[in-house]
Parts: sequence; structure tokens; C-alpha cells
Amino acid sequence: MGYVFDFHDAKSYARWFNDPRNSLEAELECKLMLDMLCPVRDDSVLEIGCGTGASLIPLLDRGLNATGIDPSPYMLDIALQNLGHRVDLYRGYAENLPFDDNSFNHACFMTALEFVEDPQKAIAEACRVAKDRVFIGVLNRYAIKSIQRRLAGIFNDTIYNHARFFGVWELKRIARTVVGPVPLSWRTVNQFPASCSGFTHNLEHSSIVQRCPFGAFAGMVVTLIPRFRTRPLAMRYGRKRTTGVVTG
Repeated sequence: MGYVFDFHDAKSYARWFNDPRNSLEAELECKLMLDMLCPVRDDSVLEIGCGTGASLIPLLDRGLNATGIDPSPYMLDIALQNLGHRVDLYRGYAENLPFDDNSFNHACFMTALEFVEDPQKAIAEACRVAKDRVFIGVLNRYAIKSIQRRLAGIFNDTIYNHARFFGVWELKRIARTVVGPVPLSWRTVNQFPASCSGFTHNLEHSSIVQRCPFGAFAGMVVTLIPRFRTRPLAMRYGRKRTTGVVTG
């Protein structure tokens, strides 16, 4: 089942997104998701582990049909307050999505895979319900900020004590195990502290800088290739009899 956010976790999560000091960080993460997914207007997108709905807003602003699912009723309550009926919200778990195969153009995780019980099964479910691309956004295990978060958990009880941090190479291995040798690519953002100058913020948008594997937020997109189950069919063939004399 993984870790389900309780009432206090949900309130703390909402406060983080509402803090102006974190706006640039959240903006870079959402922009990376949209840049890598490359959705077109009216595409359908499922966010798995949608939380308070903060990451659904950029999808709506892009003109996409957004759906969110989360196991925490407290998170969904806040998402409903923030978004109203602009999106469809469901309560459920990443490892057992209540949707048919190929129900959405795209699916995405935004710092949600860290809290599921079985990450490989969660990714497999995302690939099942999506037909075009899956975006996986995680807190980068090898970023300085993630190391600080894990060290802080030694001395205090934090939400990150319940999280599993991933690196780019581990994500690639899990994705390859699930879907095989399909096209995938990765980038990272938030290489520099949010308090740095505007110049470093501009650097964050550089494709070269985003190829550094140590940004605080790592994103990977998996491009899905349709697979068809086939079976051989016997073909009946009868030789046609001809009559008469052929002249030539």
C-alpha cells in the first residue's frame, strides 16, 4: 500500500506549494514535465499521486483533459478545493489503477513514486493505462538536497523518512524491466538553490545543464510502443479448375 499522507502531511504539503519561496522550484519541475511529455491540446493526462492538485494546474492551463488519483482522502479534499470540478479525481493506489488499458494519452508521477509500495508495479500500471508517453518525476537520490533530507530524517521525524529516493540509472533499469527497449530520455532541474541569482535560474532552462544527473528533481519520459498479441491462422486455399482450351 505504501505510505498514505494523513491530515497533517496534507496540510504541510499544501503550505510548501503556497510558499512563494518554493514557486520557482515547483515551476521548473512542472515545466520539465510538460517539455518532456510534449502533449497537444485536448490530450488526456492522468497524474498518479496527484496530491493537492498543484501539478494538475499546469496541465489544465495547457488545455489538457486532466485526471488525478491519490490514496489520501485529505490530499483529495484539498485538490477539490483548489480545482473544483475542472478535473476528475479518484481515490486509489498506483499499483492498481481503476482504469481500462489505453484510457489516457499520457500518465505521470510527480514526486509520488517515492511513497508507493511497489514502484515497478506502479510504473507497469502507468504504462498499461497510457498509450503514448509516461513521465516519471522523482526526488533525485544523488542530489545534495536529497542527501540533506535523508540526514535530517535521522534526527527528526519527517515525511522523507517514508520516502524511497531514486536515481536516474535505477529509474532506467526499472523502466526497461517493465516495457523493454523502448525510447526513453531523462533530465534534471533545480541544480542550484532557489536563493541563487536570476542568472543561475536562467541556466536551469539550458538543455546542457539539465543533462547533469545531480539536479534535485529528476524527470524521465518513456515513449510507449504498441504491442499486439498475435496467433497464426490457417489459410484455406483451393486450386481453381479451368475448362476449355487456352488459345494463344
